[in-house]
Amino acid sequence: MGLGSASASTFCLITATLCAAAMACSNHYEYAIEEFCLAKFKLDMEALDQRHWCSWEDTVESYGELTNCTFLVALKMNCFWPNRLVDEFFIRVHRHYFHDCSLSGRLLHDPPNRILGPFIIVPILVTLLMTALVVWRSKRSEGIV
Repeated sequence: MGLGSASASTFCLITATLCAAAMACSNHYEYAIEEFCLAKFKLDMEALDQRHWCSWEDTVESYGELTNCTFLVALKMNCFWPNRLVDEFFIRVHRHYFHDCSLSGRLLHDPPNRILGPFIIVPILVTLLMTALVVWRSKRSEGIV
């Protein structure tokens, strides 16, 4: 029984330590990523024309810096990363900056007519050709019986 209670008390101690660390991180960590990380990201996004916010090529560097910043702040504050606060933080960032973007990062639109045209014309021509071939072949076979 002595070994079981020692394991249980060790487990409780570890759990209490982790909970205390998580609680300590919550307020200070959230403030730190808002002040240090988001402030820089906001400046980067404001420098970029809003029409380019959905362009991954234009935002990947700033977004990567934002992600790295949240990680480095967590590392310095001895907080776990990723964590619930980081998830909520990035959800807010996405809702504000990327809410109009498609999943692929580009706005969806039809391809140009020079690309779309052959995909429409070729099946129509093949269908007409096959219909004509079947009619021609059926008329030819009627006289062969």
